[in-house]
Amino acid sequence: MSRKIPLAEGQTCRTACAPVVLRAGVDEATGELLSAPVLAERVGWAAEMVAQMASALLVAHWNTADVHTLAAGADAGGRKLPSNAWMALRRLGWATAPPQGVRVNDRIVRMAQEQAGRVLRSAVWRAELTAGVLATWPADPTKRTRAEWDAVRDAVPGGTALPSGVIKSRTRQIASYLRKHDRLPADVFELEPSPRVARMVGLAACDAQQATIERHESDSTRALLRLQLPTRPAPESYRDWTWVACPLRLPPTIPADAVLHLPTLRIVGTQVRADLAYTHPVPKASRAGHTVALGVDWGLNTLLSAGAVRLDEDGRITVLGSGGMFRAGGVLAKQHRLRRQGEFLHAKAACYERLTAGDDQHPLADKHQVLREEFGQVAQRRSNLNDALAWAAARWTVDQAITAGARVIYLEDLRSMEAGGMGRTHNTRLSQTVRGRIAERMRHLAAEVGIAVVTVPAKNTSKHCPNCLTPLRHRKAPDRPTTPGWKWALCPDRAGCGWQGDRDHGAWQRIAARGLTHQTKTVTDRTTGAMAIRSVVDKLEAKAVVTATAPKTRRADRSKTGPTRHRRTQRPAPRRRRAPSPARPQGWAGQRPEGHAPTDRPGLPRAAHRHQGVKTISTPTTRRTRHRPAGAVLGAGFHLHAHATPPRWADPPSDTISLAEDH
Repeated sequence: MSRKIPLAEGQTCRTACAPVVLRAGVDEATGELLSAPVLAERVGWAAEMVAQMASALLVAHWNTADVHTLAAGADAGGRKLPSNAWMALRRLGWATAPPQGVRVNDRIVRMAQEQAGRVLRSAVWRAELTAGVLATWPADPTKRTRAEWDAVRDAVPGGTALPSGVIKSRTRQIASYLRKHDRLPADVFELEPSPRVARMVGLAACDAQQATIERHESDSTRALLRLQLPTRPAPESYRDWTWVACPLRLPPTIPADAVLHLPTLRIVGTQVRADLAYTHPVPKASRAGHTVALGVDWGLNTLLSAGAVRLDEDGRITVLGSGGMFRAGGVLAKQHRLRRQGEFLHAKAACYERLTAGDDQHPLADKHQVLREEFGQVAQRRSNLNDALAWAAARWTVDQAITAGARVIYLEDLRSMEAGGMGRTHNTRLSQTVRGRIAERMRHLAAEVGIAVVTVPAKNTSKHCPNCLTPLRHRKAPDRPTTPGWKWALCPDRAGCGWQGDRDHGAWQRIAARGLTHQTKTVTDRTTGAMAIRSVVDKLEAKAVVTATAPKTRRADRSKTGPTRHRRTQRPAPRRRRAPSPARPQGWAGQRPEGHAPTDRPGLPRAAHRHQGVKTISTPTTRRTRHRPAGAVLGAGFHLHAHATPPRWADPPSDTISLAEDH
């Protein structure tokens, strides 16, 4: 199968990953049908051998010299190292082997070298970050001065765009080592032990002699994965390896024209889950040249606030619509409850661990194990909740951009935000928000439709007015303009601007306007492909002003402030219809009442059956009254001076009206 995809003009390749479950397999040597638990057992044997060899490689080369040698990209002879990690390790002579007496083919060794090589390559960034923090160790680790911040950013590669939270977390880790050993560590390899290796089978490092994957010819939702698996935990010869065919049901997110790649297999319980990578063509997202943009602002209970703005030819920026909000207060509250429950279980399990002191025969050992399992279940629930929330928020944002016709989403960059000063509950909930995961899902979904996701600096987006850039005054609510708060914003320039609105609505307008004016300053990370605007230029920021649209015509205030003034006209409007009532029909039907009553019914219900009292309508007493309603005392009829109808739950009056009284 060809791995090259034909691309049209304005298209690019996109590689994504989709989860697939291996539910069964067939042993091609014996024809035996392998159930999901049996298949998971055989995949687990292969994953265990790969993890053991990869761990041995990491322990042997977890040092500064070897990691920097691999990161340099050249061997001892000066030749460039291959891009594949397993080939680079073999060029350097870093070999590994299975345990004594275990026979595996060369592809299994490749998977171990690939996994270890990727971990060693990723350790270079941590080593450089730790070295920069150690070289500029501050006098007070809990609070750096401005000069110390500038020094540590200059010492770390790419430190100018690095979030401050990353530097602070590494500083806290080194400070903990300092308190424990009374000295600073030499490097990250002394600060951290060699990382653990996950039990997985990365088939991407293999060729057709170990695994193949093919799509069904007629059904694009089906595929067949063939791979060699051991028949015993410690295979002694190549006869203990057999080919297993596993049918796959592809999810609908994989397009029919996508090219499938060999997956990575993981064991979850009694199931084998495959992370299936695929490549397909998508519209190419551009960094600049946008006229319609969607601005997104972060919040707490209102997790996201978004709206679209348009850049006109004359340079003016106008708002399209009134924007929307993604509220997740209930989900975040549940997440907070699960976090508190997890902390309680963790503290209780730690207490049991101190009491048992590692003794498996202790009476509390079983309870300790139950608490650990329950804590793991709570952690899994939190992870699932965060994942579902991230996908829902990302899907909502991308749908807003598609509806508005925007080709770019400007997202507020809050990676370095640390909550403080808002109380224990709000600080924790702000820190627990999965902003990074939401942004990652947002880029994933936006890439499918060719929409660029660009992060912009968050400085002063909620502080300044979107129409005139004047510092805002924040109040509790619109009907409480003198009560200090943070939700409602008012522009103090009442004469020239007078803007007021929700704080988050003003923020997304500022974010979108800043992104459109700074779109020529957008840069792309070569490693991740993420787009960002690093800094704010004062000259461009002065143009990031949203032009206020013409206000809608509002009716005059009709609030009642006093008695209604009587207006005299030459010809007052009649209070009732002037058409005379028809002659009374004979029988029990009764006379049609004066007023707007339906005339298509042959008979009207009696007033007593409508739960009206006998004195619902007052009887006129003066002789000059022009209109004398018939049956007024009996309550039959509808008039403007009728009294309130008694409630339905009240006992209705008895119908004691006689025929003589009717006439």
